[in-house]
Amino acid sequence: MTAAFDSVAARYDAQWTNTAIGRAQRNQVWREIDRVFRAGDRVLDFGCGTGEDAAHLASRGVIVHAIDPSPAMVREASRRPGFTSEVGSVPTGRYDGLLSNFGALNCVEDLRGLAARIADVVRPGGCAALCLMSRFCMWEPLRRANGSAPSSLGIRVYYPSIAEIRSAFAEFDCVRWIGIGLFVPPSYVKMPRWLVTVAAGLDRVLARLPMLRAMADHRLLILVRK
Repeated sequence: MTAAFDSVAARYDAQWTNTAIGRAQRNQVWREIDRVFRAGDRVLDFGCGTGEDAAHLASRGVIVHAIDPSPAMVREASRRPGFTSEVGSVPTGRYDGLLSNFGALNCVEDLRGLAARIADVVRPGGCAALCLMSRFCMWEPLRRANGSAPSSLGIRVYYPSIAEIRSAFAEFDCVRWIGIGLFVPPSYVKMPRWLVTVAAGLDRVLARLPMLRAMADHRLLILVRK
């Protein structure tokens, strides 16, 4: 799995982060996490990729430590200022919060085991913001239905339901969750920039509504450590 992400690290930002779709979906996540993480908080960015989220939080005064199993991704992240980064999984220590964005947790088969390790490093009352690819997405209603599928990188991706995520993270309370990318499509869909802007506006209004939020490309859960 590490080799698969190493192979795309150098071009990841060009192919996803800096596209209209990538920006629209990430901005929707940022609007939510900016309400959760405050200046001075110590936050672990799990599955940091090229460090886009870590850099955003650091620019707001959050103290971020970013980790990723891909050495090439961490090399890209280390080029950004304002936060520390390393290759690896959940480290030791105590954090005020944790962020895992855009499907890093979808690469984990044993979600319950990882959730227990995350619970060990997030202090009671601390928040975890978890953005996972949805089990059902209106843009591709069949491919994810079985709960797992091979990705374009050749690795198996898992699509836990909301109930399964809540069960795995039993040491946390889920205080809210919203859809990310309801009308804004997955990254492989070709859509004019103006239409992405319109879709992003619809998502700001509709992607938190029951039923509709369940059809988005991703789901962002805000959890509080018990």
